[in-house]
Amino acid sequence: MSPNHADRDAMTMAGLNLIQQALTIYDRDLRLAVCNRRFQEMFALPDWLVTPGADFSDTIRYLATRGDYGDVGDVDAFVATRVEIARAFEPHYMERTRANGRTISVEGTPLPQGGWVTVYTDITRTKRQEALLRARSEELSDQLLSYSEDLSAANRELEATITALEEAKRQISEAEARTRLTAEMMPAHIAHVGPDHRYTYSNRRLTSVMPGSRADLIGVHAAEVLGPQPWSVIGPELDKAYAGQASVFEFTHEPSSRRIRVALTPDHSSGGVYILSMDITEESQTRAALQQTRRREMAAQLTSGLAHDFSNLLTIILGMQSRLGRMGLPEEARTLIDATLAAARRGGGLLNRIADMTGPREHEPVPTDLAAFLSDLETLARSALPSGVTLRITREDTENRYLLDAGMLQDSLLNLILNARDACGGGGEITLTARALQEIWLEFVLDDTGPGFSPEAIRHALDPFFTTKGGEGSGLGLSMVYDMTKLAGGRIILGNTDTGGRVALRLPLRPAGDARPPGLVLLVEDSPDLRSALRDMLRGAGHSVIEATSVEEATTLIADLPEISAVLSDIVLEGDRTGLDLASVVRGSDCPLVLMTSLPPDDPLHRAAAGRVPVLRKPFTAAQLDAALNAGDRP
Repeated sequence: MSPNHADRDAMTMAGLNLIQQALTIYDRDLRLAVCNRRFQEMFALPDWLVTPGADFSDTIRYLATRGDYGDVGDVDAFVATRVEIARAFEPHYMERTRANGRTISVEGTPLPQGGWVTVYTDITRTKRQEALLRARSEELSDQLLSYSEDLSAANRELEATITALEEAKRQISEAEARTRLTAEMMPAHIAHVGPDHRYTYSNRRLTSVMPGSRADLIGVHAAEVLGPQPWSVIGPELDKAYAGQASVFEFTHEPSSRRIRVALTPDHSSGGVYILSMDITEESQTRAALQQTRRREMAAQLTSGLAHDFSNLLTIILGMQSRLGRMGLPEEARTLIDATLAAARRGGGLLNRIADMTGPREHEPVPTDLAAFLSDLETLARSALPSGVTLRITREDTENRYLLDAGMLQDSLLNLILNARDACGGGGEITLTARALQEIWLEFVLDDTGPGFSPEAIRHALDPFFTTKGGEGSGLGLSMVYDMTKLAGGRIILGNTDTGGRVALRLPLRPAGDARPPGLVLLVEDSPDLRSALRDMLRGAGHSVIEATSVEEATTLIADLPEISAVLSDIVLEGDRTGLDLASVVRGSDCPLVLMTSLPPDDPLHRAAAGRVPVLRKPFTAAQLDAALNAGDRP
């Protein structure tokens, strides 16, 4: 059993009391922290001066008054001078003869946290031996004796200096260890390469930032450590850094599919380069989603006015053509009228699709069972495929639930399947594979047995209005898939295989965990019709439901029923209090509060609620409600 603090302190003091020298430790305020028994015995000090907390100036004053320092003249001035010297905390060694005739050496060393430790050694016997040697050694010259005495004093000073240097070395070693530990704990790779492109330092985090890189890299060339693809990107930038140009850049680490940010800083003292590498995959996913949202807002501003004017023009054209059709014109004119009507209707459909692309649509991920989602997708897709085209959907190493916007993802995958159907013509095979990629992406890979993408299609397929279907295509299908994928922070990769075309859709991999088990949900809603609909939604998810119409009723039920597992409340309720007041009510340790409202987002109540708990905009789906209850606030 290891000793406690009190035992360790007692053992330490017992050890200090066994040494022959006197020892003191004063803190930065010149208060006694520790002294051994030899200190009191050597200077014949009263107990109050060897008690922790004793003032250094009081000890000096006591000794000076007693004559221990000889005739010091003005005692107050002498004490003030000694205190001023002590506050400087400088290493020192000195020898002095006390009033009782004994000679002591005084060796002081400052401490890193302030204050100092002093060791007092009685060297009277040593001095007497030196005097005896001088008296009896007539054969030795006075100069030799003087050198011998000087050497003895120098040795004692050297010992004090060595002690101070060893302490400084220990402090430097500790600081270096702390610095290395801090560098190794950072979520980034910090390294230095010499002028020969070989690593001279690494905090051993490279493999966690760029998996697949070499771990033992000191003395190894950077190209060998990083691998071909990363080196093809970093190598040219490293050459610029050797020329004195610092840089910060990003690239995709293909072996791990991670997004990496690298900062290169020239080391002008050695001719090398400092390297900082960070995994910014999640940051880049979020940034892509924000950028796409901003693009949509700008596109909406640019197109909303034009779409409105074109809609009016198309409405006029449709009305005029309908009137012409009722005027009994010749058959040739009827054909032209029908063609004009079809073109106008197609223009209206195109405007609606543009509105879908630029309209205010938000990415709303909810916990989604991937197996059930793919099963529903297969049911929808098979009804749109001809008998000669087969569809196969598989999953590889994927868990059951992920945070996904199921509506957006279903629209995207259906669009890709229909494009693959058109590529296959009357017969072929479509394969959709869902898999986890490097624990970063949830990837959906769609392969078909069509002719594949042409070089032009690979360059422009994601551009709005680009189509290879001639007049049959709008050119907005893949653009909409790209838009929805970017809103989720994902990526789309187009390419070809040996058998046809391939589209890989990558979304951030975010496991949703297990679903909240059914429990007793308190539903607080003052509208009977809404209460009925929400009750059915909650019971459909397996929950039991208890209801209230006001904050007062809800507070009473929460206090009386500790088995309540969640609270779902409208913001606006009967009485003066709102659903937001329930956030201050004491609930169980795992009882989330979720608020719902029809108020606009800029309403003060809505803003206040969103800053504290999850808020559902009415109307909402059962999946959105389930996600809110799983992520709701906890007391």
